[in-house]
Amino acid sequence: MADGLQTLLGLCSGGVIGFTLGLVGGGGSILAVPLLLYVVGVTDPHRAIGTSALAVTINALCSLASHARAGNVVWKCAALFASAGISGALAGAACGKIINGQHLLFLFALVMVAVGALMARGCHQPAARARPAAMRTAPLPIVAYGVLTGFCSGFFGIGGGFLIVPALLAATGMPMLNAIATSLVAVCAFGLTTSVSYAAAGMVDLPMVGILVAGGVAGSAGGSTLARHLGQHPQRLRRIFAYLIFIVAFYMMWRSARAMGLA
Repeated sequence: MADGLQTLLGLCSGGVIGFTLGLVGGGGSILAVPLLLYVVGVTDPHRAIGTSALAVTINALCSLASHARAGNVVWKCAALFASAGISGALAGAACGKIINGQHLLFLFALVMVAVGALMARGCHQPAARARPAAMRTAPLPIVAYGVLTGFCSGFFGIGGGFLIVPALLAATGMPMLNAIATSLVAVCAFGLTTSVSYAAAGMVDLPMVGILVAGGVAGSAGGSTLARHLGQHPQRLRRIFAYLIFIVAFYMMWRSARAMGLA
């Protein structure tokens, strides 16, 4: 059970996650594990991963409900992608739990560097003109991408939206708004699968999940409000967030390398 200080730090950490999600529209959940480890004080990397997976799932459910009401979710594609990815998430979670925690954190930091690079690269590319496109519905690419992204999500205990959205675009060619909305179904499915797997091993802190979600709700509202006021500079916001990811990733590498006796 979290004490008073941990509760406060958890609320602040949840606020940071929600704020970045509201501000830049994606990728904020990747900060959950480092915040739990280095701010809240969770000592077990596996417990941090399991806890963050469930918190991300709940946050994704809230966003999914909003998109579903707006009719943005392509349900048939979502069901196929998510159901295929659940097996990958189970396999990824099983592999993640047996790997040394510090090794896992080092790999996690490498993924963060890749995410930061993709976000920074996107900031320098002009936005594509909206154009109608026929959506592809061949099941094999959807299943293949689903299994792969599900494995990554389960292995690292992350929502994986930054992987799922481009995977859906590559597999189906659906419009970006639909890809973002549809990805939330997979985020929920993969996150729930991962968190159940970790919970069965006693690696989920349920009170901390509630604290993170509570902080995230408040933070998301603040981030969304600021994003509306700074809407004329969306690329600058994403660039700043990419730099933040780089800083956190290199700090994680340094900490995990020290723990493994490499630095």
